[in-house]
Amino acid sequence: MRSEETQDSELRTQNSMKSSYLNKNTIVIGLVSLLSDISTEMAYPLLPIFIKEVLKAPATALGLIEGIANGTASIATGLSGWFSDRLGRRKPVAFSGYSLTALSKPFIAAATNWPLVLAARFTDRLGKGIRSAPKDALIAETASEQDRGRAYGFERTMDYSGAVAGPLIGLAIFAALGVERMRWIFLIASAPATLAALLILLLREKNQPRAEQRQSARLTLRGTTRDYKYFLVASALFGLANSANAFLILRAQDLGLSSSGAVLAYTVYNAVAAVASLPAGQISDRLGRRDLLVIGYALYAAVYLGFGLGVRGWLIWTLFATYGLYAALTDGAGKALAVDTAGRAGRGTAIGVYSAVNGGTQVVASYIAGVLWDSVQPSATFYFGAALSAASVLALLLTLPGATRRRGERRRGEGFRVRLEDERLEDEEAKGRRGDAVRRGGGAERRTL
Repeated sequence: MRSEETQDSELRTQNSMKSSYLNKNTIVIGLVSLLSDISTEMAYPLLPIFIKEVLKAPATALGLIEGIANGTASIATGLSGWFSDRLGRRKPVAFSGYSLTALSKPFIAAATNWPLVLAARFTDRLGKGIRSAPKDALIAETASEQDRGRAYGFERTMDYSGAVAGPLIGLAIFAALGVERMRWIFLIASAPATLAALLILLLREKNQPRAEQRQSARLTLRGTTRDYKYFLVASALFGLANSANAFLILRAQDLGLSSSGAVLAYTVYNAVAAVASLPAGQISDRLGRRDLLVIGYALYAAVYLGFGLGVRGWLIWTLFATYGLYAALTDGAGKALAVDTAGRAGRGTAIGVYSAVNGGTQVVASYIAGVLWDSVQPSATFYFGAALSAASVLALLLTLPGATRRRGERRRGEGFRVRLEDERLEDEEAKGRRGDAVRRGGGAERRTL
């Protein structure tokens, strides 16, 4: 009989051979994310300018718009993740979300007051929420476990690459058209969003077995691990600190940057995130997700403290670059940790509930940020975010275990045996259900006779 160490070694070798390259689904999803974010980021950095200078709305309105928009996206992610688990299909759900986002762009261009912008942004982000969990679940289902962070990191890299190209395209159009005709930017942004929706149709997926759907597709925390629940608590605390990025753009202008300069600084943030996301995903596969989240949340606290203190000149650009590093460390690692700790819950549901928690808290965070900006002073918005993000660092350190590469390797064999045991129990349950069905069928035949 072969030793357990030999079996574990062979398992790692087989998995590393399978995951030596990115599969087709991951590449297609990356291209979809690239186009989708080009569309979004062509318009998003200019939205605060549009709301403040064209529609003459206050910062509280901006906070309400972005809080509801981002919250809607994350809460809808929870429902769509559960629904895709229940349906056993990811692609149709994701396609409907991308299509809805593409259709919403022209309505922002037609808005004459901020409530209409709110309605358009709500529709836009509803589409994002519908597509996000199925898209992320597709990545999780086609990437091997030890390479999952790398796959998410690639998708994040493509997403942020679009977020670099988008503002530059939008800024070039803005420079050509000026504030008076900037509505055209929102119309043009619908083109890459439409291409993204069509490209999602190239994905291939396998239907989940019906028995698996019934067991895992529940919109509850049942079946999740204790670490998953602790992670949700820490994520909720951080979500209350995580106000909309639009406030960073406004703060940069408040500290002396021009409108174009603020958009370019925002592009630096996206560029750093694009470069760092794939390496960050690979590091999370080796060193563990929690430690990257701790570093990322700490960087967020430092950036918000800097904006609160009112740094000027080149330090503003440094803060935006550091903010990009925070995003790279946390975006992919957070989703991967949600999947890793999901237990026997469906992957779409696990990602969806995690995103819903983030979204619900971000609605509150952005509204509070707007109120603090208008009623107290702009710096109060950032002091509040810095304090809560520092508290979330402590929450992660106190509730979730750290993970090193050596520790992870030692536990792979244990995890493999646990999965085998889960599969054995599921087979027994399925046999029991088939036996019950046979007995009921036999009884019906006897009654007929």
